[in-house]
Amino acid sequence: MSVISVGQAVVLGAVEGVTEFLPVSSTGHLKIVEGLMGIPVDDDAVVGFSAVIQVGAIAAVLVYFFQDIVRIVSAWGRGLAHREERHHRDYRFAWWVICATVPIVVVGLAAEPLVQGPLASLWVVAASLIAGSGVMWAADRTGRHQRGEDDTSFKDTMLVGGSQILALLFPGFSRSGATMSTALLLDLDRVAATRLSFFLGIPALTGAGLYELKDALGAGVGMAPLAVGTAVSFAVAYASVAWLLRFVAKHSFNAFVIYRIAVGVLLFGLLATGALSG
Repeated sequence: MSVISVGQAVVLGAVEGVTEFLPVSSTGHLKIVEGLMGIPVDDDAVVGFSAVIQVGAIAAVLVYFFQDIVRIVSAWGRGLAHREERHHRDYRFAWWVICATVPIVVVGLAAEPLVQGPLASLWVVAASLIAGSGVMWAADRTGRHQRGEDDTSFKDTMLVGGSQILALLFPGFSRSGATMSTALLLDLDRVAATRLSFFLGIPALTGAGLYELKDALGAGVGMAPLAVGTAVSFAVAYASVAWLLRFVAKHSFNAFVIYRIAVGVLLFGLLATGALSG
């Protein structure tokens, strides 16, 4: 019998889709909802399920940014084949994304026992939600928002890509929150920071989902919950991405900071009272 039902998969897919690219921590929200539904958050199958349905959210980004991705990948292919094409910024950007993904892959493989063990605790999630809020508030407040997407450099991409490690090690910190905050500290504007976060998430999250597929299938999650959760994640994430890009064009990240603190405090309360087990 599957450790996650189809009905639960619908709920978790929706949570994943809403939160994956908002700077509020999809991992944290998934763990909270799993705990409330009585699903063991540290079970290998559950961890695998959470990683696999991320692929639905990534697919939404691939569809939403299809023209950008085709342009970048085409430039990369032309650059590989023809030396004279390697001056193109899209060719360089493709390599930057590849290089910036290496740190999280290395740390992810090395720290897997910690990530799926002690660091999967809901106490860690609650603390990371609040700590990440402070970082985001400081980044949005001190960043000068003067640089656009075309001003992004290799150094920017490596620093922003490396910041994904924070979210890997401390679920609740938020991959989107870490990458966007780092980009803001580097003086990118909010839209450029958000788009860079999206592009860097594609290889990292896709790789994580494919890597965890074996655990999800082999440890007690059936194909039906996986398929349903992934499909729901895709549909909801597409709408979430479109909304976020419109929102950050005109607003600060303060609403996300307040929300994260509220969720973190609530989670601490639920854990302290025994309503949830950590």
